[in-house]
Amino acid sequence: MATLSILSNALGMLLITFLMVETFMVASAGNFYKDVDITWGDSRGKILNNGQLLTLSLDKASGSGFQSRNEYLYGKFDMQLKLVPGNSAGTVTAYYLKSQGSSWDEIDFEFLGNLSGDPYIVHTMFIRKGKVIESNNSTYGSTQLLIFTLTRFSGILDTLCSFYVDGRPIREFKNLESLGVPYPKNQPMRMYCSLWNADDWATRGGLVKTDWSQAPFTASFRNFTANACALSNGVSSCSTNSSSNNAWFSQELDSSSQKVLKWVQKNYMVYNYCKDAKRFPEGLPVECTVRNRKQIKI
Repeated sequence: MATLSILSNALGMLLITFLMVETFMVASAGNFYKDVDITWGDSRGKILNNGQLLTLSLDKASGSGFQSRNEYLYGKFDMQLKLVPGNSAGTVTAYYLKSQGSSWDEIDFEFLGNLSGDPYIVHTMFIRKGKVIESNNSTYGSTQLLIFTLTRFSGILDTLCSFYVDGRPIREFKNLESLGVPYPKNQPMRMYCSLWNADDWATRGGLVKTDWSQAPFTASFRNFTANACALSNGVSSCSTNSSSNNAWFSQELDSSSQKVLKWVQKNYMVYNYCKDAKRFPEGLPVECTVRNRKQIKI
């Protein structure tokens, strides 16, 4: 799980991108009426503005959430997200990809609520066959990246996953299955978003509880776009001969982006699991000890 803290702002919008690449991707501009189903929360999830805006709300009784109608094996997914403004302590806004079943894969982006004026905490998490991949946990911190900014998350499932905030890479995790590091890559996934209460752990380890006098809490979503390989009855919509038309098919961080990544990790990383020997008394995870550090960025 990786964590990035970013300053809350009522007008802040996040652009988050999931990128999972295999073959040619079929683009679809977002309309929530066509693209998603509100799956829980009763009337707390609402589609507005002719399908261009979706809001989720949370009160003491329940949160809410939605999921994409399509399943995707690989693709690029964009979503603009407006987090809960003000005192959002105890709340979690999530945007993630997840497969089905008890042995599921998941790529997760969670925004942990804050007290007014405090940074948001962003967790990224990988789950492989129903188990959190411990070796993928990192924590980042920032105090200025959410004010009128865009946030991007991307990853190429069979080679690497990269995370972006405001166009800046904050994390790159490469597929190191050859070294014994689990990696989610084979199961088709749906896109999910949710807003829920987690005041037993979300803010300062659960020390700060949700202030229900501030409810309902609301997060907003818009401009969902899927450049993706949709599956229907197990059959892919992709063409194996068309991947060359997509520059991001083999996208990796260039030298300038690598410099930005190092800058972000130097200035905004508040926890590095590869330096937490107390957490791993029997030895650090494999990727922390890879001699050729070019193979992986945590």
